[in-house]
Amino acid sequence: MTTLVNPLLNRLKSGDLGLALMIRHARTVDIALAAKACGFDALYFDLQHSPLPENDVAQMCVAALNVGVTPLVRIPEKDYGMALRVLDAGALGIVVPDVANADDVRAAVDACKYSPLGHRSNAGSMPHFGYQPIPAAQARKVLNDNTLLICMIESQGALDNVEAIAAVPGVDVLHIGSSDLSADLGVPGETTHPQVKAAFERIVAACRKHGKIPGIGGLAGGGTANYEYAIKLGARFMSAANEWALMIAAGKERVQAIRSLKSG
Repeated sequence: MTTLVNPLLNRLKSGDLGLALMIRHARTVDIALAAKACGFDALYFDLQHSPLPENDVAQMCVAALNVGVTPLVRIPEKDYGMALRVLDAGALGIVVPDVANADDVRAAVDACKYSPLGHRSNAGSMPHFGYQPIPAAQARKVLNDNTLLICMIESQGALDNVEAIAAVPGVDVLHIGSSDLSADLGVPGETTHPQVKAAFERIVAACRKHGKIPGIGGLAGGGTANYEYAIKLGARFMSAANEWALMIAAGKERVQAIRSLKSG
């Protein structure tokens, strides 16, 4: 039997916390090794808010597959042509931004999952299986079982429709984009505002009701208090940091530490 391992999915299925490193600047495959060394479960390539070239993302996805880190790709809004290309190139998950209703989610499932869930096109041999020839029916089932579909709740409209969104078969994670959601709720950046927290609770409750995994992003800054709140609420998937922010934070810390030393 053909096997395929999705470390992030396995972590989530076990009830544990899945952590992703968002990538906006890295261009080389060694980022997969760095993510593995740090203990991240996934690399989250952001093609919505960065100019990352698809061919570079494809190479990094294959590297991630081979070191035991799940490659996820956030596509620009409704760009399902890109979703298909990166899935065929090695991704094991698609993040769909700013879904507004159940029809948006059904379109995502249709594009990203094979039948009977959707109508994803068949590509033949794939990097997920080391380009070995695999019977099509078997490959499609294994990929369906191991490809995460993550839909983002980022607006009042999506919040109003969250029950219908969460009920759509084929979606694995509802991921709260707290930055955009707080802005749409009229309190930009105030992720601890009571109105935003009430939205978080409503989304997590819908996930529990319909068997979806709740995720929350956009919580970086201000220590770990926001993460602690999200975990206690029930969030199980988090975009925990991006590589550039980590480098800047570590660089500042190192410079301050060295400058604080007294000369002998």
